[in-house]
Amino acid sequence: MLILAIIWGLSIPITKLGLETIPPITLTAMRFLVAVPLFLILAAGRLRVPWQAVPSIIALGVMGITLGNVAQSFGVQGTSASAGTIISATIPIFIVIFAAICLKQPVAGRQWIGLVVAFAGIALVAVGSGSGVDDITRTTAAGVAWMLVSAVAIAFYYIWSAELTEKYGTLPVAAWNALAGLIAILPLAGWELAHEPVLITMQGIWTIAYLGIMVTVAGLLFWLYLLRRVPARVAASVQYLQPVFGIAAASAIFGDRLGLTFAAGVILILGGLALAVANKRPSPEVAVPHE
Repeated sequence: MLILAIIWGLSIPITKLGLETIPPITLTAMRFLVAVPLFLILAAGRLRVPWQAVPSIIALGVMGITLGNVAQSFGVQGTSASAGTIISATIPIFIVIFAAICLKQPVAGRQWIGLVVAFAGIALVAVGSGSGVDDITRTTAAGVAWMLVSAVAIAFYYIWSAELTEKYGTLPVAAWNALAGLIAILPLAGWELAHEPVLITMQGIWTIAYLGIMVTVAGLLFWLYLLRRVPARVAASVQYLQPVFGIAAASAIFGDRLGLTFAAGVILILGGLALAVANKRPSPEVAVPHE
């Protein structure tokens, strides 16, 4: 969980670096051009799935990759790296909600209170980081909205992944849905390349490699492993440390200014997360079944 917190915590600041020279949809497509072959290699010999699983796996790829990751790239482009990092940390709140709906994991009243508290924190973070010195450090309402769309899509993607991997295995599902998402995004990337300038630098190459190999492949496999062995709210607690690493990296790389309003928003978001993933005692019946 600590390794995963570091990998994912650094993803927003590193995405910000890539967006300096590569537009959002193209960056996402390049990220999955790296990730998909790795998934296919890892799943070699285990790629066969029943035909009835194909529509769900394709829909999963479109939801998590074409919508979730593209929305995140637009969100990162429209927020400071610190604001983007802390807003992306709300993913476990939506995971808890979807886990209640899809996996029948109970949600207590205090967890719903945590949702409200965390959204109040998002508002403060947006206000507290709104005025940057340039486009790299500025946070806009559109950027915050895109980050929230991404958080909802990715949360649903992870919960749905848990259901499908339980039936068909982790690597086949990960490989096929990544391929489906990549195929869906390529026409959009082609359109963007025709209208936006792209400059491939060494910084951009390292960004694509990190996002494709570490965040997408290694991060997803770590996450699915955790999600299939502990309740969703326990696995989601990895998000507590993710903002720490992400905001520290954003401050070091971009010099993000963290004022009192931003700090208050961070406290509310993390407090909301604490309530959202809280559970009085371990409950075996709510754990995701083992493979």
